[in-house]
Amino acid sequence: MKRLAFKMHLNEGQKEEYTRRHKELWPELHQLLKNAGVSEYSIFLDEETNTLFAFQKVSGDGGSQDLGQTEIVRRWWAFMADIMKTNPDNSPVTIPLEEVFYME
Repeated sequence: MKRLAFKMHLNEGQKEEYTRRHKELWPELHQLLKNAGVSEYSIFLDEETNTLFAFQKVSGDGGSQDLGQTEIVRRWWAFMADIMKTNPDNSPVTIPLEEVFYME
């Protein structure tokens, strides 16, 4: 099982909207993530910097950010593009993080 982490940037004042949208995560997107091997997925917010920190456990070859070729993920990216920093294709700007410590 791999552990992946990355950070993203939330636009100022969008915490409540971001939280609401994720509480109402589309069932078909949830199922796609599960089918891709994502067994755990957490996102934390640093309110001082509006930095989102994401963590995933993945049993497949890639994580959630590798599913951009699917129609449902592209729709989700478009749905989220107004409240976070994105690339021209609406994918969130993500910065992979290197694991430097792990304790089981």
